Amino acid sequence: MRATKRKFDFLDIILILGMILPLVAAIMLKVLFTPETHGVSITGALIFWQTDTPIGKLMITESIVNSWAIVMLISCLAVFLTRKLSVKNPSTRQAFAEWIVYHCEKLVGGNMREEFANYGPFIAAILSLSAFSSLSSLLGLHSPTSNINIVAAWASLVFVLITYYKLKLGPIYYIKGFAEPVVILFPINVISEFATPVSMTFRHYGNILSGSIIGTLIAYALGLLSNKIFGFLPGLLGDIPYLRVGLPAILSLYFDVFSACMQAFIFAMLTMSNVSGALPEGYIPKIRKKHRAKQQIVN
Repeated sequence: MRATKRKFDFLDIILILGMILPLVAAIMLKVLFTPETHGVSITGALIFWQTDTPIGKLMITESIVNSWAIVMLISCLAVFLTRKLSVKNPSTRQAFAEWIVYHCEKLVGGNMREEFANYGPFIAAILSLSAFSSLSSLLGLHSPTSNINIVAAWASLVFVLITYYKLKLGPIYYIKGFAEPVVILFPINVISEFATPVSMTFRHYGNILSGSIIGTLIAYALGLLSNKIFGFLPGLLGDIPYLRVGLPAILSLYFDVFSACMQAFIFAMLTMSNVSGALPEGYIPKIRKKHRAKQQIVN
């Protein structure tokens, strides 16, 4: 069915502003709070506000603000794409939304068992949140994925899901799993269990952070080299960083775009693999068999 174009209405404009204004506000906060520096500067997230509490310091950092800006962007984008759905006369945005849904469901169907067919929205949320967070560095923002606390929170949520499905057959079955294939491996299996969220956290966080650091160092080094080579030119001509034109942009395509999307995909794949593998094989058939047995007793 051919997609048609529809005119924007007032709510569409509000949703578009809801995607743009949070990022604009995050950029303005960064400009206002970033201290003046000379030379290369590699720092963590800026602290916008902090106060003392009985359990420690409560801080509103750049990572938190940028994360909420990304969440608002994705939420407004989702509402924008799914407005005015129609079976007979679908719009271009509806066709794009259906394309996203189709490929997310296809990704889940190809990597998770049939019991997890409804995990499409969850995986789509992980992919979009991770990718948009990493891509925010293109706007000069501090990427939330380069903050270990943000990524650790995502990995902890995945770990909760893994544990939930492993407990489906009861706590005794779960504990016995640590003693397989032999009891002597019990300590190693316990460590391996908690290593899952740790490895997911450091893999994602380390790749994004290292990319931003490498890009900054290379850009700074090219600026120094350009000054050494062309510094003899008179006036402003000697101050132009000629060597920083082109190469940093090419590196940005890899570190800020390709690597960001790749890490989001890897994190989603690990999530699907770990969650799907946590549910004991044959669990659903056993539950259905018990349910049928209860029904026969009742009847």
